[in-house]
Amino acid sequence: QVQLEESGGGLVQAGGSLRLSCATSAGIFSINTLGWYRQAPGKQRELVAAVNSGGSTTYADYVKGRFTISRDNVKNTVYLQMNSLKPEDTAVYYCNKFPGNFGFWGQGTQVTVSS
Repeated sequence: QVQLEESGGGLVQAGGSLRLSCATSAGIFSINTLGWYRQAPGKQRELVAAVNSGGSTTYADYVKGRFTISRDNVKNTVYLQMNSLKPEDTAVYYCNKFPGNFGFWGQGTQVTVSS
């Protein structure tokens, strides 16, 4: 059983920043690589970034140099710091395990970037 609670989204102008948080159930960081995914209107859900239990990270090419994923294994929380936001980043952002998923998705958090 896993709880996924995304927060931190909002409306920001192009070039601005947001930090997303994903609160999870205790103990899963010792087992799973976790990732941030996003889904824009009319598009499929895609992986944005992932971080394993040791802190090693991977990023989609289109966010390299702009986004940073991190995790706090005491707070059971994964973060996504998003800088230099672009209108193309507008989407609902979700957290889940990677690869694959836990078999369900949370409500996500909406990120809207205006031009």
